[in-house]
Amino acid sequence: MQALSPVKRALPSHIITRYFSVSSSIMGEGDTGAPKPRGFLAEKDTFTQRGAAQEGMYIKEQEMEKMRLLREKLRESQKHMEELDKHLEEYAKTQGGEQG
Repeated sequence: MQALSPVKRALPSHIITRYFSVSSSIMGEGDTGAPKPRGFLAEKDTFTQRGAAQEGMYIKEQEMEKMRLLREKLRESQKHMEELDKHLEEYAKTQGGEQG
């Protein structure tokens, strides 16, 4: 066996082989002790959340604008249909088809 330095001889062998990465984790107030999720389960940072919120608002605004335009077209179509009904009634009266 090789001659060990005085410090290594004084320490038991299991202490010499320990790694510094093995340490107890310090928990903050309110921590449950569960490790933080990683990968797709990880919590998103505020920048990512803000971007997602802005994207959601943009999409919602676009959908609201589309709905507004569709309602406007529907009103115009209904108005046009009423005008056509009036023209049909007038035409039928001039032809003597309807007796009213």
